[in-house]
Amino acid sequence: MDPTAQRFPSRRRFLLGLGLLTQIAAAPKPPVVTVLGDSITAGLGLPARDAMPAQLQAALGRLGVPAMVRAAGVSGDTSAGGLARVGFSVAADTRICVVALGGNDLLQGVEPAQTKANLRGILQKLKARKIGAVLVGVGAPPAIGAAYAREFNAIYASLAREFGVPLYANILAGVNTNAALMQRDGLHPNAGGARRIGEALAPIVAKALGARAS
Repeated sequence: MDPTAQRFPSRRRFLLGLGLLTQIAAAPKPPVVTVLGDSITAGLGLPARDAMPAQLQAALGRLGVPAMVRAAGVSGDTSAGGLARVGFSVAADTRICVVALGGNDLLQGVEPAQTKANLRGILQKLKARKIGAVLVGVGAPPAIGAAYAREFNAIYASLAREFGVPLYANILAGVNTNAALMQRDGLHPNAGGARRIGEALAPIVAKALGARAS
């Protein structure tokens, strides 16, 4: 057999493979969404695949929005803890940071003014780094004190207006009132609850990603 005839198909295969590699290398990386939060976003009691960040990424995918959702939740973290670590927990490649803190402030009875100052500090740091934000609130029940609950709940809407960022007012909306979506501790969502949160957040995050890209 003519060796030249053998050589040309090999060359064609090589060039075809090179072209595919070039296309792969040139494909844009999906935007990064970092979830800065506490045990709910850390997925306490759940495998990582069932936790809220993974559920948010899956929900975005179902909306046709490719994104890499990065978990940066720390169990027990307060807004003060989030402020202390936002510089290293939210990497520079983050397009949008979902700020979901305040639940532990509520449990510890932190003064709403202090929680607001901490969350404002987080949003200021993100803004200075040109990282977009979605603010996620916590619903304070009136049972802990009507005046405290009103002041605490007002934090999130006020900061969303101040910084012009999207707001999801209560991370456990429609979840903590349904025992089938909560773990036995009554504080943390199970896999179904985390999925519900991810599905509720996905359209808000998708819109924020679109606005950030334009």
